[in-house]
Amino acid sequence: MSNIAFLGLGIMGGPMARHLIKAGHKVALWTNTTEKARKMAEETGSTFAATPKQAAADAEFVFICVGDSKMSEEVILGENGVIHGAKPGTIVIDTTTVSPSSSRAVTEILATRQFPFLGAPITGSKPGAENAALTWMVGGDRAVFDKVRPLMEVMGKKIYYCGGPGMGLHAKLSQNLVLSNVLQAFNESLVLSTKAGIDPELMLDILSNSAAKSGLIEYKAPFVLRRDFEPNFSTKWMHKDVGLMLESGKELGVPLFLTATTQQLFQNALSNGLGEEDMCSTIKPLERTAQVEVRKR
Repeated sequence: MSNIAFLGLGIMGGPMARHLIKAGHKVALWTNTTEKARKMAEETGSTFAATPKQAAADAEFVFICVGDSKMSEEVILGENGVIHGAKPGTIVIDTTTVSPSSSRAVTEILATRQFPFLGAPITGSKPGAENAALTWMVGGDRAVFDKVRPLMEVMGKKIYYCGGPGMGLHAKLSQNLVLSNVLQAFNESLVLSTKAGIDPELMLDILSNSAAKSGLIEYKAPFVLRRDFEPNFSTKWMHKDVGLMLESGKELGVPLFLTATTQQLFQNALSNGLGEEDMCSTIKPLERTAQVEVRKR
């Protein structure tokens, strides 16, 4: 069994840490909400840490699951960051969806201190985390990946090695590009058909049995129809990811026309106070404009 630090105990990180604990690993827990980490440590018999630095002190592996590039960099490189507490040779695995350029920069800084690093974003939302069914997209040194893979298997079902530093993030952003754009097409389709008088459940059955069939739509639509917008993956975080897609497109010289429009639709949802709700709540501003609500009849 391994000594592990897990930093970030939110919707995704909390269940992931619990799977590692259940598997018998010794896990030190830290998150921004101190009482959350303290309570989870007491419940699971794990170690509470007041800072990332403290959590990493005895760790062989450090997993990070926070919100964005700035948070990730602070947890790893900040005054109370991992870099100041961990021993050389400790492997740092960042599951946060950050910019590929940020991940590459962190890789280079940690290498100077003999800390192997993997940028390993995940997908699967809350159910994937709770059911140990996450998909991993990993960038970094292959030999380091091979050492960490058994721990990833405790938390996920599909694990993809995508190449060197930053490559896992490019894969994750490309996947979320499809999801975010498909979601907006779904919003427009259901609002249009409902306004015309078609039963939303009938429309969804048609979509599921046509070339427009989509796993995302089949998963998200029931939440919309029962007006359940509790976050599995919040609007604010997908908005952040869409921004990273556009940033990568600019760096690589790839125009992303649809994605630029999608960013504005997510911004509209944020401006309407929907940032903390699930990303499927982005349908609400369009519903208000069209004066119709997509719900189960």
